[in-house]
Amino acid sequence: MALDYGRRRIGVATTDPSRTIASPHVTMKNADPPAEPPEGLLNLLKDLAPTVVLVGIPVHMDDSVGEMAIEAKEFAALLAARSGLHVVERDERLTSYEADEMLRQMELPRRKRREKGLKDMLAATLLLKEYLEEIR
Repeated sequence: MALDYGRRRIGVATTDPSRTIASPHVTMKNADPPAEPPEGLLNLLKDLAPTVVLVGIPVHMDDSVGEMAIEAKEFAALLAARSGLHVVERDERLTSYEADEMLRQMELPRRKRREKGLKDMLAATLLLKEYLEEIR
């Protein structure tokens, strides 16, 4: 499973049991303020029981770590502690940009492209896809 962490929303992507296909799964509302992993996400983790949970860390292009990256790292640590699952931090640089590009290429109506959460799910899917390709 992969998570695209955001202050308002968390995009979730999952893979099939053979770890071949990464698919968008859902977008969850984050807590306000985002101090703890949302209960809905913790329940989803219990239901799906993934072996690994990837959390995207938005590292800057110059490899520096900004406020959002620090927040995502804190979220990953809290998620590991609360869920008991193996949580792996992954550089997610450019996944949101790639997700925007994918939405443009799909030629969806502008309203559909701007649907809240769609980009977050796609970014999580790209993060998971890259990971699956690496472990093959």
